Amino acid sequence: MRHGKKIPHLGRKTAHRKYMLANMACSLIEHKSINTTLAKAKALKLFIEPLITKSKNDSTHNRRIVFRYLRDKNAVTELFRVISVKIGDRPGGYTRVIKLGNRLGDNANMALIELVDYNELYSTSKPERKRRRRKRKSLDENSIVSTSKSIQPAVEEAPAVEDAPAVEDGDDEGTYNDDKTQSKDDKKE
Repeated sequence: MRHGKKIPHLGRKTAHRKYMLANMACSLIEHKSINTTLAKAKALKLFIEPLITKSKNDSTHNRRIVFRYLRDKNAVTELFRVISVKIGDRPGGYTRVIKLGNRLGDNANMALIELVDYNELYSTSKPERKRRRRKRKSLDENSIVSTSKSIQPAVEEAPAVEDAPAVEDGDDEGTYNDDKTQSKDDKKE
């Protein structure tokens, strides 16, 4: 019977247990999912969910409360800036524990604990499909003719490449100035 058993002790003293849960919570915030034993995953779920709820309201007081538990500035910053924005509309249940089976060495129950909104495989909302419908454009004969006429003068106005003089090394007479070509004949005049 579990008379009054409110927290799982995990076979550790209080200080060791608190630091272990803080380190696991920081790893969960950083990597978005971690593998651990089932008992530790359930204890971590009880530890981190109130902290994520605190992160929804970004204030100095809430940051200090969360920092008291996590003891890591980078994790607190990540929690308040990135994670709280993504889970802002969720009323609770921020983590998911998935049983993985038993560990080979000591036959311990293993589990994966992850943040719910960061796993695309289990998301309930379906991604929107891109629709590929072709729109038929009705073009008049006049619009086709007018576009072909507007293209042709632009092509005719372009200067021909053959008109430009050849520039040799050390020959300063055949250089370009302001898009106007100067040749030997122009300088002599």
